[in-house]
Amino acid sequence: MQIDLSSVSPIQRQNWLQYSIGPRPICFASTIDKEGKINLSPFSFFNLFSTTPPIVVFSPSRRVRDNTTKHTLQNVLEVPEVVINICDYDMIQQMSLASCEYPKGVNEFIKAGFTEEPSTLVKPPRVKESKVQMECKVIEIKPLGEVGGSGNLVICEVLRMHVKDEILNADQSMIEQTKLHHIARLGGDWYSKTDETNLFQVAKPNEHLGIGVDALPQSIRKSKILTGNNLGQLGNVHEMPAIDPSFEDAHLKEIVQYFNTNPEEMDKELHKYAKKLLDSGKVQEAWQVLLADN
Repeated sequence: MQIDLSSVSPIQRQNWLQYSIGPRPICFASTIDKEGKINLSPFSFFNLFSTTPPIVVFSPSRRVRDNTTKHTLQNVLEVPEVVINICDYDMIQQMSLASCEYPKGVNEFIKAGFTEEPSTLVKPPRVKESKVQMECKVIEIKPLGEVGGSGNLVICEVLRMHVKDEILNADQSMIEQTKLHHIARLGGDWYSKTDETNLFQVAKPNEHLGIGVDALPQSIRKSKILTGNNLGQLGNVHEMPAIDPSFEDAHLKEIVQYFNTNPEEMDKELHKYAKKLLDSGKVQEAWQVLLADN
């Protein structure tokens, strides 16, 4: 299906994009106006864009239905400060409640049952229940248009972070990823949660260049069993592996002994076993299995 975004309605455009681009992290922004009235609202058009200087950006878009602007945007135009509170699964229902469009002057901290905690460098309060809070100054607001659905990039410099001890690692030098159960926005009413059941690690080739999928032997590259992810794992080694004479694997021996007279079937079984190893993160072992076919 091909979609020309200029030819669909604003609502359709919003749905196609928001269902496609995700999961999106959530900026739970607390702001204050010049009269001291506090607002708390979530925004999923949000991310980190620089670490030096530490810059995050979120976008309170104009409402599609009537082109009005949100109280958060009005507040940061008056008082260019914001606290970005990171949301986790423990906060999801209260955060959703805070997204209701209450009249200006209504404090969503109270409506959603959150606790105000004084900030140390900026005027807006922090959400005490949030496990990570970022005190920020707004350095620029860039409108992207004047019609419903147009974003307004609120570019913020993070001045100070507050991190709960309960999500730190053993020596308290960093956040332990498995302890912070982020939530993120998808399309419609859908959200996602990160926890131990769906986290996984991918080796990042920081020090050495991967040899690349194009460098793999054709029998591996054209495999009907190995997936694109599997080929990416194999191509992420920094040099072509060689057969290791000391490598011992009982199942590999069984495959070679049983299918020795049928090279085509042996190739298929070796690729199946290599895939199983790769799916378990055992890249070097998978290479040894595949090299046994040569």
